[in-house]
Amino acid sequence: MEIACLDLEGVLVPEIWIGVAEHTGIDALRATTRDVPDYDALMRQRLGLLERHGLGVERIQQVIAEMAPLAGAKDFLDWLKARFQVIILSDTFYEFSHPLMRQLDFPALFCHRLEISGGRITGYRLRQKDPKRQSVKALHQLNFRVIAAGDSYNDTSMLEEADAGILFKAPAAVAEAFPQYPSVDSFDELKQQFRLASEREISQEES
Repeated sequence: MEIACLDLEGVLVPEIWIGVAEHTGIDALRATTRDVPDYDALMRQRLGLLERHGLGVERIQQVIAEMAPLAGAKDFLDWLKARFQVIILSDTFYEFSHPLMRQLDFPALFCHRLEISGGRITGYRLRQKDPKRQSVKALHQLNFRVIAAGDSYNDTSMLEEADAGILFKAPAAVAEAFPQYPSVDSFDELKQQFRLASEREISQEES
């Protein structure tokens, strides 16, 4: 049995923090794991900016409530769910994700939790270290085969651990740093890569 594991932001929905930056005018919030591969350093940077500008969780949730999935993402996800079990492995937070998950018909989502006090985001709790890789490892222990797709540096451990990995709409620097993974830019191309990866598995089982 095969499971498809997808990153969320940049693959199915826009980058949430970029959306917050655009709505608040805090340009430094535009940084993502495409720019800062160290997730802890990136989050400390974000939390410092929120504190400095007095930006609370409610304002961020208001911005997210106005966001929509990327064009074609819902149709692609429906196509994928008809052929694979699907799990979203994301570095977002449950406190942010609900409006976007609702528009995607609530696929399974593994992500993190925020620490909130008095409406202020004071910290965050990761599910575990390197959670995307560990999730794929756990699925392997359950005898699932995994095909994974993501767009950023923080997705590459997931792609490495998966039986097949795909880069989707990745920046040139990421695609160049990880040439072992096919890199595609449209949902039609992504469908084709999932088909090819699945067909390879069938071929291996038959041989």
